[in-house]
Amino acid sequence: MKNTNSLSQSHKILFLNTLAFTVCFACWTLNGVLVTFLVDNGIFHWSVVQVGWLLGIPILTGSIMRLPIGILTDKFGGKYVFSLLLLLCSIPLFLLPYANSFLTFAILSFLFGMVGTSFAVGIGYTSIWYPKEWQGRALGIFGIGNAGAAITTFLAPSLLNYFSLEDPQNGWKTLPVIYAIALVIIGIAFLIFAKNKKLENDTRTVSQMLQSLKCARVWRFGAYYFLVFGCFVAYSQWLLPNFMNVYQTSLVMGGLFATLFSLPSGVIRAFGGYLSDKFGARKVMYWVLSSSVILSALLMIPKMEITTTGPGVLATKKGTITAVANNNIKIGETEFPIAQKKENEAENAIFPTSTSWQQVVVNENQTVKKKELLAKGITVIKFDANMWVFLTLVILIGISWGIGKAAVYKHIPEYFPKDVGVVGGMVGMIGGLGGFFGPIIFSYLLTATGIWSSSWIFILVLSAICLIWMHYTITKIMNEKQPILSKVIDRN
Repeated sequence: MKNTNSLSQSHKILFLNTLAFTVCFACWTLNGVLVTFLVDNGIFHWSVVQVGWLLGIPILTGSIMRLPIGILTDKFGGKYVFSLLLLLCSIPLFLLPYANSFLTFAILSFLFGMVGTSFAVGIGYTSIWYPKEWQGRALGIFGIGNAGAAITTFLAPSLLNYFSLEDPQNGWKTLPVIYAIALVIIGIAFLIFAKNKKLENDTRTVSQMLQSLKCARVWRFGAYYFLVFGCFVAYSQWLLPNFMNVYQTSLVMGGLFATLFSLPSGVIRAFGGYLSDKFGARKVMYWVLSSSVILSALLMIPKMEITTTGPGVLATKKGTITAVANNNIKIGETEFPIAQKKENEAENAIFPTSTSWQQVVVNENQTVKKKELLAKGITVIKFDANMWVFLTLVILIGISWGIGKAAVYKHIPEYFPKDVGVVGGMVGMIGGLGGFFGPIIFSYLLTATGIWSSSWIFILVLSAICLIWMHYTITKIMNEKQPILSKVIDRN
């Protein structure tokens, strides 16, 4: 009975954590929709650079502050840290309607961006309530809160349009107030219904708690999370302009496709936790990183049209050209057929298509030698990068990353049971920085190459580095632990 009651209490905490994280993640990504709306409707006249900063500031704040918030969670327990975080972050959202300049908007964005640290709180607070065999599932369910980004993508544009019907200039101000009220309600619910819990007899100083960060394993987990979470956040913003530029979709359609990437990735995280519990986080990460390598390799192939030299027509004998027409050339009485250009009718083909024709390069009455070129060959290879195939691959890699997010955090309570908040905060910080720096890296690659799919080259390289690093580490550990077995394997 005691175990049943304990598990019931754990489930209640998990529900509150997940609900709070969902609301926090929705607030964390609010600027992506709100700032775009304000600029598009001429309410604020911010430059592209200023818009970029306003989009990135909350992501940056929520990332770099995860470590100190994780330390506070380990030290004082998740109930009070989470409640205080929710209530304090509501204040800048309540004040946001009064922002009338870039500076004030940026400062308030910096402050409410602290909601992004809720992940570090929730990870430490959730894991301490569950036994080892349940932690993967519990942390995976908690991670469903990532779907808060999809909620904002879906609801915020419609709400902004609705509130602006009667007052186009000031209607937007209602939205941040609604988000602030949601934070207050969840914060009060936490204070009333949650029960505090922290590591017992933990008298370590902050300096001692930070000792675990010297372990290379922490930074390896951080690299994994930079990929599966940071790049997930980056593509949640990057896919919309990608679809609009490459496939000429509308804003609404592009937003829907971006949501199809982010929503399943957030929801599948619970299943990733189950898989990590059942098969082990290491096996799951092998699958995740391998699939990320394969899928990014497919996604990096750009929509393109290549023109190259094809098979031409050579003279089979020496002589004078007696006739030149579009479809043939005559040398004396010998006729040489010329292939005509045909329109490539295969639009949005899944596989590359090619078409070839020949172009005459000689004139009538011209004397030619044997083997001289009469008509040069032209071949055009076209790859449409079919939009539906591209979307399917994007959804698949998002699902893979969603499973990987749960697997990464399954490792932490196993290797660092007394430092879940600290290590979880550091890993989360590294991952969050991926969300901040990802679009910047992608934009530099796009500028340098002129190819939208160049961002997937970065993903391919990063995925391969993580996979090789993990395999090398595991192989090294196995060789150290089982030297005799490793020699047998080497001989065979």
